[in-house]
Amino acid sequence: MKKNVKLKTVGISMYLLFLIASFIFGYNPGKEIAFNLISFLLYMLKILPCAFILIGLFEVWVKKEIIEKHLGEESGIKGYIWAILLAGTIAGGLLVAFPVAYSLYSKGAKLSVIFTYIGAAAICRVPMALYEASFMGVKFTAIRLLVSLPLVIIASILLGNYLSKRKYKMVEGK
Repeated sequence: MKKNVKLKTVGISMYLLFLIASFIFGYNPGKEIAFNLISFLLYMLKILPCAFILIGLFEVWVKKEIIEKHLGEESGIKGYIWAILLAGTIAGGLLVAFPVAYSLYSKGAKLSVIFTYIGAAAICRVPMALYEASFMGVKFTAIRLLVSLPLVIIASILLGNYLSKRKYKMVEGK
């Protein structure tokens, strides 16, 4: 355990030294890496606090029975539709989708529905689709969604069934 901490500390220290040296010696790729890091950190600081507050409220306000009814083992095809609709409205992409997926899992959602939710959060968020349609065209966006979503659902069902047969359980955090 201590060896991993030391390796991480050395790695982070070397990374920061590289960034500092890039500014000192005028190494442009290093400067760009630093600016990208700062940009990403600022993005995360804008999105994540609000998202985690909403996830906390979701944990408290949404009853387990509702999730089990609409996204659980007996939900059928409606569970996949609800997962896609929920994923389409998410802000923050997968940074927010994974904590929401964990919350859904802990409230009794079926594994294949959760996998569909994660896949749909990656490919069919409404703001992303609108942005894509404005550049690539509505026809391209429609074709991409009509091809991608069934593949995500099929892969989710296969993976969910595979893990369910093996009695998969998510490990609780410490």
